Amino acid sequence: MRRRVAAGVGFAALLFLLVQLGALALVPTFYEQGYQTVEDPSDPTNSLLYIGAILVATAAMLAAFKFDLDWLVQGFVVLAAASLAWYVFSVFLSPLAAIGASLVLAALLVVHPEWYVIDAAGVLMGAGAAGLFGISFGLLPAIVLLSILAVYDAISVYGTEHMLDLAEGVMDLNLPVVLVVPTTLSYSLLDAKTAAVDDGDEQSATYTDGAGAETAETGSEGDTESESDESDEAPIADDETPADEDGAPADEDDVRDAFFIGLGDAVMPTVIIASAAFFLPASLAPSLGVPGLPALNLPALTAMIGTFAGLFTLLWMVLKGRAHAGLPLLNGGAIGGYLVGALATGVPLLTALGL
Repeated sequence: MRRRVAAGVGFAALLFLLVQLGALALVPTFYEQGYQTVEDPSDPTNSLLYIGAILVATAAMLAAFKFDLDWLVQGFVVLAAASLAWYVFSVFLSPLAAIGASLVLAALLVVHPEWYVIDAAGVLMGAGAAGLFGISFGLLPAIVLLSILAVYDAISVYGTEHMLDLAEGVMDLNLPVVLVVPTTLSYSLLDAKTAAVDDGDEQSATYTDGAGAETAETGSEGDTESESDESDEAPIADDETPADEDGAPADEDDVRDAFFIGLGDAVMPTVIIASAAFFLPASLAPSLGVPGLPALNLPALTAMIGTFAGLFTLLWMVLKGRAHAGLPLLNGGAIGGYLVGALATGVPLLTALGL
């Protein structure tokens, strides 16, 4: 039982690491190819505009689910996945080949949305999005963005809980707005959903094999939402999850076959990692000289370490069976780690804050 939980936690950490390394590898080429999305990356109002876009997108998706327009959400997410994948593929492939690879990915998401397809698409989307944000949000805008999203995430989980409705609708669509983390090699997302539908419980198809968000939730009766929206939804766990005194699931038979992590939980902390690698002057924070990661400097590395500190703290907390917002810990860890690394490198505090 503990091995299954540990394997799931390790695989979740691996997915986070792939998103981070992918973004760092893409940052220099994205900039060279002119993919910066704003005219002034140092303008903090860019963050406010993005927050507004998140709120509008959330409201639109909730309305689509309310009026049974799920196909609109599916089409939008698949299009976004293909678009972000194209940015990544264009770095390594010719323009025509990049378009072809993106279309193949989109087709797989529609015809065979198995967990490994969703995870592959999620990593590509996450690395591409974080890389684009990293070269488009300077240090101050990135810190503002992550701070506001952390507060918003806490409110949406501990206060309004409106993201639960969004999560309920998204999970049925098998889309890469979540990362699927199996705890057993035999797990199949498609088989699990089919079995739930065959049992006559349509809603259980959403949750049957999902543990509480970033935890291997226990209890066959305690189905819970477990994912985030594409941008920033937090982990949700069952308040009544039985666990032993160490916070681990109480019985191996109760460990679910998979759990789900919102893609935004991996992407948002990576924004400050990519921003630190790109915007800090090399004279103050020189490259660490890691092959394939020319932009990686000490502040970016410590931001990565801070993110994982937040991730493992979050996993430890939710394994005890309580619902917790993810981005306060993840974004907080990333920002804290970045500042520690920047100051240790000799970067003045005001420069580190982008002021």
